[in-house]
Amino acid sequence: MEWRSGEVLLHYSEYGDGVPLVALHGAGVDHRDIEAALEASLEGMTGAAPYRRIYPDLPGMGHSSAEGLDSNDDVVDLLIEFIEHVAGGPALLVGHSYGGYLARGVAARQPDAVLGLALICPIGETTRDVPAQVAVRQDDDAYDELDPSDHDGFDGYFVVRTAANARRYRDQVVPGTRLVDESAFGRIAAAWAIDLGGTGFDGPTLIVAGRQDSVVGFSDAMALQASYPHATLAVVDGAGHALPHERPELLGALLADWARH
Repeated sequence: MEWRSGEVLLHYSEYGDGVPLVALHGAGVDHRDIEAALEASLEGMTGAAPYRRIYPDLPGMGHSSAEGLDSNDDVVDLLIEFIEHVAGGPALLVGHSYGGYLARGVAARQPDAVLGLALICPIGETTRDVPAQVAVRQDDDAYDELDPSDHDGFDGYFVVRTAANARRYRDQVVPGTRLVDESAFGRIAAAWAIDLGGTGFDGPTLIVAGRQDSVVGFSDAMALQASYPHATLAVVDGAGHALPHERPELLGALLADWARH
């Protein structure tokens, strides 16, 4: 599906009916990454209440364009408009990694558009205290169905290295990495800092981090509690930056509790 605002065309996928839930993926991939992870996680919560799940390709990634966007603040403004016109009103907002930073911007700038905020392995303006890369699990057959050129990317993302996770990486992550408009994203990322307005978000908030996350760590996620007075924080051992793929059942339980508030 597609939605246009001025020069920008956003591609998105959508499933189900009910309360809108907009999920934002990380940098350098497309919507298939968070879609695959959340659809697995949401299996345990969709029986309690229906959700209309909306997965956009962020500007300059997947099949979305980025004409006229020169900063992350511009992207936040676009996402506020997207939620208004596509979700049709306030939505639950989930962001993974870079998507979490953008989601914080949306919640700060337009809190009435956000029913609840879930930040999974969120990146911020800066990153500190990142642990060394280490495998929590390394199965002998983990790379059997993975092209050798994708080994480093898989290792950099996953700390639970199984054949099943390698297939998920091959099928749902790698294709998106090949669609990134590096020039467009580089232009946006050059103006990285998002104006959060000096305020947090007063609604139900979930912050989840992986203790073995060698991309953004977990210290910065813990520090976010000060800005979110109704936040639940979980630092998950045995998970890295690919936590949504590595611990879908646990993430589903946390999301179910968050969405009920």
